[in-house]
Amino acid sequence: MLKNVFPPYESVLSYFRLYSSRKMPKKKSASSSKEKEENKVQNPVTLDKSGNIMIKILAKPGAKLNAITGISEEGVGVQINAPPVEGEANTELIQYISSILKVRKSDVSLDRGSRSRNKTLIVTSSGSIGVDIVLEKLKAEINS
Repeated sequence: MLKNVFPPYESVLSYFRLYSSRKMPKKKSASSSKEKEENKVQNPVTLDKSGNIMIKILAKPGAKLNAITGISEEGVGVQINAPPVEGEANTELIQYISSILKVRKSDVSLDRGSRSRNKTLIVTSSGSIGVDIVLEKLKAEINS
């Protein structure tokens, strides 16, 4: 009775040999897009679509003094002299970054990360400051 239900062993093997020898073609477009992403250097300071400057921040609240600890691909490390309570660290961060960049506090706003250590700040200015100038000012603050 079981012999009628299952196919013969030879037919299963021939089916397996027929379909296992086929190989799928590789997509070249996917690998080329990955190579482009790897070659592209990530910068923590970028321009958004509307022309505003976006700064990725790695915040460290509760420090003894305000300071920039470093600039990496992930973001700009900033120590903040305020506790992470009720937005105090966020307002201190905005005040500190605006003093470094020499722009008004109203030109610097928090885009993302109000309750996270990974934040994104947006600097809106009337063309008086660019990405390169922001990076130079942040690097100068590290050295001071």
